[in-house]
Amino acid sequence: MHRPIVSPSQYTALTREEFQDLKVLDSCAVANAIERFHVQLRNEGYAEGGLVCRYPRLLPVLGYAMTLKVRTGTPPSRGATFLQDNDWWDALLAVPAPRIVVLQDMDRLPGAGAVIGDLHACILKSLDCVGVITNGAVRDVTRIEAFDFQMYSKSLSVSHAYSHIVHVGGPVQIGSLEISPGDLLHGDCHGIVRIPRELATRIPATAAALRKKEEDIMVYCHSPGFSVEGLRDLVAEQ
Repeated sequence: MHRPIVSPSQYTALTREEFQDLKVLDSCAVANAIERFHVQLRNEGYAEGGLVCRYPRLLPVLGYAMTLKVRTGTPPSRGATFLQDNDWWDALLAVPAPRIVVLQDMDRLPGAGAVIGDLHACILKSLDCVGVITNGAVRDVTRIEAFDFQMYSKSLSVSHAYSHIVHVGGPVQIGSLEISPGDLLHGDCHGIVRIPRELATRIPATAAALRKKEEDIMVYCHSPGFSVEGLRDLVAEQ
């Protein structure tokens, strides 16, 4: 297993105020704002491909990514199982808090076992993690619900099977989204958005302006002076 040495200076965190301004937004508002800057294609920067938000009623999560590649369907050729392995915590703690652990299950059919259950959710919560994202499986969802710890996964599994780490750090692929250590991720019931760091401080104001325009259109739709031509004019300004 490759274990990179990660320095805390490798990552830069937002200020508390900048972070809170982003966290109060929903992920759709974040995605809308990012589109306005034309830094990527509109079908990039978010995780599509069947991820399920396990706790859709929780408030949005915002955090810095810590990445792992794992396997669950076959025994480790050497080393420890995920339960026994904690050397990777050093790399986790090098990422700014709050943290989101991103697990790519490398098996041909991901999800044979669940890497994260109630025990590891509790451990990760104690290490300033606010959630986990995986293309594989999770379990113990009813027990974890009280933890205020968000989980996104493609499936559920009754067993942890042969869960073990094969790589710590580096880019991982979750659906259509590539995520690297330190990436700023925003998630709610709609899904996960990766926030370009250069836009992080500009998104809240842009999101607020877009929301104001949307509200103006909705108010007009219910106004006595409504007309299709007037609606066309307002929509053209979007």
